[in-house]
Amino acid sequence: MRYKPAYTRYEKMKYNRCGRSGLMLPAVALGLWHNFGGVDKFEISRVMVCRAFDLGITHFDLANNYGLPAGSAEYNFGKILKLDLAKHRDEMIISTKAGYLMWPGPYGEWGSRKHLLASIDQSLKRLGLDYVDIFYSHRFDLNTPLDETMSALDTAVKQGKALYTGISNYGPDQTIEAAKILRQLGSSCRVHQPNYSMLDRWVEKDLLDILEKEGIGCICFSPLAQGLLTDKYLKGIPRNSRAAKPYGFLKREQVTEQVLKKIGALNTIAHKRGQTLAQMAIAWVLQDKRITTVLIGASRVEQVEQNISALNNLQFIAEELEQIEKILNND
Repeated sequence: MRYKPAYTRYEKMKYNRCGRSGLMLPAVALGLWHNFGGVDKFEISRVMVCRAFDLGITHFDLANNYGLPAGSAEYNFGKILKLDLAKHRDEMIISTKAGYLMWPGPYGEWGSRKHLLASIDQSLKRLGLDYVDIFYSHRFDLNTPLDETMSALDTAVKQGKALYTGISNYGPDQTIEAAKILRQLGSSCRVHQPNYSMLDRWVEKDLLDILEKEGIGCICFSPLAQGLLTDKYLKGIPRNSRAAKPYGFLKREQVTEQVLKKIGALNTIAHKRGQTLAQMAIAWVLQDKRITTVLIGASRVEQVEQNISALNNLQFIAEELEQIEKILNND
């Protein structure tokens, strides 16, 4: 059946300005890191993307190595674009990244000009696009001069293969230097993508202040701490969860008794707010005005719908914030 986007798709979504740029991004974006690859059911991925668009999500976040096998998330998203969303390309912000291992040999990862420019060509081919909206350096490379990495991003923009440049997983000092180099090249670093959640707050020390000063937008990934900040782990580690698997970023040893106690206490506050724990965790990240967008992942369409519903209650009273801080700082 031919897909027709909902006429109401822009009525409820909140859009934020990305730093000091003209780019407006939805407060919630869909990340295709997991569940959109070749080993996943394509029709489920397709339904999730289309439902996200119906709900006002215009930003879809990818990387060259997303999906199993690597690259398959871009390929599948390209199929969805062709089947359902081709007429709406100008309503969408599509991003991709390069820097993690993608192909064998010395040019298949990191931050060299060779890797980044070869990677964006490959990504565009898989996506079936002439350009992406945001092209990121996915991680800082200690062995490549930063001006080489940034010049590659600048070249991608000047060649018309990307509209904006971004960095991901860069530390505070690295971010300052990257922004400086791009300015000298006549470009701008428009967005930084770090991990940030109630359980991982490293960006609060220096990075958020730097992004505000530099006029760089902040798109946070893993706002639910790889699923820990959901009701899934309230009673321990369920079978088939991420923590139960021998691979992935969430390890069984991270789900400690102390963490479970914190999650339980946070869940109580969330219920009093009329939210799920996941919804409150998303709202908590978005309360900081320096945050442009949170990236959500999903394995079924209901998760997309539930997570977007976090936007229905973004306000916290002082007592709630004090209680949350007490829980999070209770070591």
